[in-house]
Amino acid sequence: MGEKEDRINQLLKLARLSINFSLTLIASGILVSVLILYPPSFDKTSSIHPANVSSTEFSVDSTEIKNGIHVPSGLIADKGFELVLKTCAQCHSIEVVKQNRATKQGWKDMIVWMQKTQGLWDLGIDEVPILEYLSKNYSPKNTGRRKNLENIEWYYLKD
Repeated sequence: MGEKEDRINQLLKLARLSINFSLTLIASGILVSVLILYPPSFDKTSSIHPANVSSTEFSVDSTEIKNGIHVPSGLIADKGFELVLKTCAQCHSIEVVKQNRATKQGWKDMIVWMQKTQGLWDLGIDEVPILEYLSKNYSPKNTGRRKNLENIEWYYLKD
């Protein structure tokens, strides 16, 4: 009698596994069918990609601008900074923007690199104002030679 019960339990376990496998196959087939019939589409003219629906970490309130700087983000408050803020902060810290300096072509190259390797979406009509803002406000600084040293206490080495 024990051997017969073991055999029945094995058959029941096999039946449960078969049912679970069949249900998984059916669910996968339904999902694939839905994706084929209704493929996801993204509006590439939008500055916010639909896959990134979370809000940025900063608000864009004009009362938060002091001495030409958007205080919460530290970005230079110039035409287009709101667009840069809401676009760039979707994927990385705004510090990444502020620490870089590049020409318009350099910024374009960074955007292309992010699109090819980091999953950045096509910026569409927003690309031109973003590039204009970045190249104007975060371009390379030509400082010439280093600044003179100041407030230095000089001393002489003894022989």
